[in-house]
Amino acid sequence: MAEEHSGLEESIIIKDQHTKEIDLVNRDPKHINEDVVKVDFEDVIAEPVGTYSFDGVWKSSYTTFTVSKYWCYRLLSALLGIPLAVLWGFLFALISFCHIWAVVPCIKSYLIEIQCVSRIYSLCIHTFCDPLFEALAKICSNVRVAVRKEP
Repeated sequence: MAEEHSGLEESIIIKDQHTKEIDLVNRDPKHINEDVVKVDFEDVIAEPVGTYSFDGVWKSSYTTFTVSKYWCYRLLSALLGIPLAVLWGFLFALISFCHIWAVVPCIKSYLIEIQCVSRIYSLCIHTFCDPLFEALAKICSNVRVAVRKEP
C-alpha cells in the first residue's frame, strides 16, 4: 500500500511539472510585452488644439476603437491561439533539440580538438617569438627620450 501511494505521488509530481498552475490575473509576469503592445486610443488618434470633432463623435470613436480592439483580439486568440501555440511549441522544441543534440556537442568537440592546435601554436610562439621580443625589449630598454623646448 505504501509503495502504491509513493508511486501515485511520484506520478502526480511528474504530471505537475508539465501542467503547473498559471496565473490568470498577471499573464505577463516577466513583462516581455511591456512596451510593445500597449496601444490605446490616445496613442493612435489625437486631435490637436483647434481641430476638435464633435464630442459625441470623439466619445463614440473612443468606444468603438476600444471595444473593437478588445473583441478582435479575443476572437483572433480564440481562433488562432491554440494552433499558434502548437506551432511555437514545435518551433521551440526543434530549437531546443538542435541546441541540445547538435550545437553544444559540436562546440564541445571543437573545444576538445582545438586544444591540440592551441598547444602547438603556444609552443611555436614561445619558441620563436619570445626570444625575438625579449631581444627587441633589451635593445629598446636603453633608449632614452628627452623633450626640449627650444626658443
